[in-house]
Amino acid sequence: MVQDFEYRYASASTAQVKDGSTALLFAHCSEIIEENNVRCFFYGQIKDSFIVSKCMSALARTVGSHYALTPSQIFYLKDPIVSVGNKEMRWEAFSSCNSVYARIDILENGIDGEFLQSGCTNIDFNSDTVRAFNTVTQKEKLSVSIGSKEVNISTERSSTQEKKVKLPNRWIKGLGNVQVYLSSMELAFTLTKIEATQLFNTLPKTAVKGNYYLYKSGLSYQFSPSSKPGGLKIGGVHRLNLLQNLLLLTESVSFYKSDDEQCVAVLLRFGNIRMSFLFSESVYRGFSGEGKNLEALTEQVSEELILGINNFFKTNEVFHPTLISIEHDIPLTVMETLQSSLSSIGLLGYELGDRQFFYRRLPFKLERLKSFNPRIQNAIKLVRDNEVTILQQTDQYIKAEVKGSGDVLHMVIANNDVFQCTCNWYTANKNNRGLCKHILAVKMTLSK
Repeated sequence: MVQDFEYRYASASTAQVKDGSTALLFAHCSEIIEENNVRCFFYGQIKDSFIVSKCMSALARTVGSHYALTPSQIFYLKDPIVSVGNKEMRWEAFSSCNSVYARIDILENGIDGEFLQSGCTNIDFNSDTVRAFNTVTQKEKLSVSIGSKEVNISTERSSTQEKKVKLPNRWIKGLGNVQVYLSSMELAFTLTKIEATQLFNTLPKTAVKGNYYLYKSGLSYQFSPSSKPGGLKIGGVHRLNLLQNLLLLTESVSFYKSDDEQCVAVLLRFGNIRMSFLFSESVYRGFSGEGKNLEALTEQVSEELILGINNFFKTNEVFHPTLISIEHDIPLTVMETLQSSLSSIGLLGYELGDRQFFYRRLPFKLERLKSFNPRIQNAIKLVRDNEVTILQQTDQYIKAEVKGSGDVLHMVIANNDVFQCTCNWYTANKNNRGLCKHILAVKMTLSK
């Protein structure tokens, strides 16, 4: 099952593993790859320098935005991620409050340079870099070099350097939930440049507490604080102002919806460049606190397979779960769980424009998977300690008792695979932010 992954992973290192253990080989190679920092992944020029600079400025505004945090909480959270590989370049980040995700995709035809090796780094946007982006003119060149420890950005009038910074765990947790939302979204509306400009001119400029709804009225689009048939619910609609300076440059603006109305995505197209935004249900909902991928993690996959896949794929390579499953004889059910495991530690992303997953190579240690999912670990402990009792089970109905804190017992009930629990988490969030640990424990028990 993992022979191809094992071969490619092992051949990447000259290290000798005396006992021949596949697991030890994977672990050892993983340490070497992390320590072997490549000095330069890419150097060259961005063809559409003016448009990319405007997108970079919007990304900088995103990481500098905080819709639900005080200034004392945000000083260490401004960390864009840069990924290079597969002849493409991606820049992505969260707002400081983690309620907005933004990504710039620069496709192959928008880049003129040398891709020396695929890789990923995490930097900070300082004021000099932001100022450089803001001053790029229509015909000015924009040169970039990206390495494992630094990113250099040069225009005809300035040159700045950003050093690598530590990637916050909160960002990795957010990345895992973001791709789960994006991969399940459907197109709601596509607006032309003129339609989008007219619509965004009506956006509230100050914070809005209630929900707004985007709908089409005749030949135009409108925002309304009232729900109407066919409308797209948008929480914290004032956050859309992050897109304002891009509208006159874009070819189209597409809005995507999720069935559970927990987030909204916006995709802007600029020829060889795309910029996407994902907005959580409200400004108080950070993506790192979601649990969209937890249910798939109730089924465990081997560490060897996770590590093997991680080192088989390069940054920005297309990740097609079904094809991988067929080509490498991995059961589809295992592949689905593997996909969730990889995304939960930030190793997968999703591109709305092409409707496909892409791989993201981050500094990787398997322990992150466990530490980033405390609800899963608590559920595993409940099952291990025999704290789950199935009281009734039919094809359509399940009733179970799960031990809570102290002497409290929680009741978990499922009708036609729709689960409910009596715990405080479920009362506050239902299943909108992932399943509670008690429901997860019941599902684990039933799958034994």
